Amino acid sequence: MRNLKTLSALTAGLMLMSLQAAYAHEAGDGHEKVTVLQEQSPANAPGKKALLLTVDYAPGQRSAAHLHPGSVLAYVVEGEVISQIKGQEPKLYKAGESWYEPAGSAHLQSRNASETKPAKLVAWVLNDEKAPVLEPYEQ
Repeated sequence: MRNLKTLSALTAGLMLMSLQAAYAHEAGDGHEKVTVLQEQSPANAPGKKALLLTVDYAPGQRSAAHLHPGSVLAYVVEGEVISQIKGQEPKLYKAGESWYEPAGSAHLQSRNASETKPAKLVAWVLNDEKAPVLEPYEQ
């Protein structure tokens, strides 16, 4: 029984590491650095998954326009981020400020407001179990 528990823990750890690799990309490849901190299937939301992740922007860096199939709560931890949801004006968020993106929203802009300092945000995403975290959006 003890070996089964150890095997289960090892398998779960390997699955989590592969999940993080699937979502993460390094800032050096031209993209912002996205790191999945945690993924859970909430018992009170069958068929959904909750993700907690960080997004690190180098100075002047931006995300490509995209859609989030699920709802997103974002919180700026460091620096300043400019975000724009389709139908809204771009807005500057400073460290300590947050925003909400309804499921299916087109995220036209998400970028570091500074050309000289890094920026970092934490995002919590509630998604359908098999849906991607984001999808490309063609403007």
